[in-house]
Amino acid sequence: MMLFEPFRLQIILQVKIHSIPLTRSLPEIPFGPFNSFVQKRWRKPADTAQTRLENRTRDSKLDKLTTDLKKLKNIIKIHALMSSRKRGPYVSIQLMSRWKNIIGLNLSVGAFVQKYPHVFEVFKHPVRRNLCCRIAKKLSDLISEEENIIKDCELESVRRVKKLLLMSRSGILHVHALGLIRRELGLPEDFRDSILRKYKDHFRLVDLETVELVNRAEDLGIAEIEKWREKEYKEKWLSEFEIKFAFPINFPTGFKIEGGLREKMKNWQRLPYLKPYETKEAVKVRSCGGVERYEKQAIAIIHEFLSLTVEKMVEVERLAHFRKDFGMLVNVRELLLKHPGIFYISTKGGAHTLFLREAYVKGCLISPNSISIVRRKMLDLVLLGSRNTRELQPQEEVKKESNTLVSLAHDGGTASGNWIIPILESLDSGSDNDIIATAEEGFDG
Repeated sequence: MMLFEPFRLQIILQVKIHSIPLTRSLPEIPFGPFNSFVQKRWRKPADTAQTRLENRTRDSKLDKLTTDLKKLKNIIKIHALMSSRKRGPYVSIQLMSRWKNIIGLNLSVGAFVQKYPHVFEVFKHPVRRNLCCRIAKKLSDLISEEENIIKDCELESVRRVKKLLLMSRSGILHVHALGLIRRELGLPEDFRDSILRKYKDHFRLVDLETVELVNRAEDLGIAEIEKWREKEYKEKWLSEFEIKFAFPINFPTGFKIEGGLREKMKNWQRLPYLKPYETKEAVKVRSCGGVERYEKQAIAIIHEFLSLTVEKMVEVERLAHFRKDFGMLVNVRELLLKHPGIFYISTKGGAHTLFLREAYVKGCLISPNSISIVRRKMLDLVLLGSRNTRELQPQEEVKKESNTLVSLAHDGGTASGNWIIPILESLDSGSDNDIIATAEEGFDG
């Protein structure tokens, strides 16, 4: 009996070893000459809208403009919060420190105020003796000037809204969507009453959320791109076949033109499509060239949409609210990335901002209007920062540089939007900065 015990133990150990689950994965065998027979699957790099957005050729001028405009937007938010106060157009530093999350700052409000002494005035309350802040007179005058210009350009605002309604398939738009792009369109804050309800011959409020176009004016059915094409046809003697459905193409500096791209873009420029204000016919996507024509129609709608804005730019997320009304049932961000010569998406400032490339040269608008001129003055005031100066030095004249397949109509143009601005004398910030920091520390404690 004792002779069979070792054999019995061996059988039990083998059974236990085979019953243990193999939870650990075997280590990967490195590729080498002795295991070349092992097949290894190579993953193809992902090609998505996000990867194309990260790997695109960047425009440093438009990125810098987006970053600067973000600073101006934060200051405008602070002004709106101050104006809503009943006690006066000033707020204590302690109360302002609570607005950090509302404004969306990544630093304390006190530190933000210190960075812009030409925009904010810091003073001691005559009674309470605490530190308070208000908007400087120069900036408040510019904000009032912008509001007056918007009121004077009321008919222009009516025209913009009518053209947006003309592009809509059903002639109806959501008031909430218009409110999101109110500043981009140059509409007054009370546009529901001052524009939509006032001009009853043009608009009709179906309910509190939708507005309908009363009459379709044929004279408004001309897109901005059509004016450019007519100018190109007359001044540069281009053939009608080449220019009839073309768009101005202007690639950013450093863009690599790969083989076959020019021929591909040339065929795309000749591709016919339904224009934004034409009869809303259904494009057969499955027909020959149907997908390309459908996408080109969406490109034309977005191009016209940006042309109607004051500064020829809008956030992509706000543009997405008009997809269904305009019949653009496509991935808007992916479509925009396919045409870097027409549009540019900047990811600076915590949002994706869409620019119309043909409207900008070196970060400046080529043809500014009265509203954009005032907003540029505000931006120049912000860009002074903490410099102890009374005016912003003018920049050099901008000469247009383009790498185009179809040349632009603004040859030799200069960059508008650079002004010399008289600024209020800077505050004696030597002691105020210390007081601001002490006030915030005391409030946080």
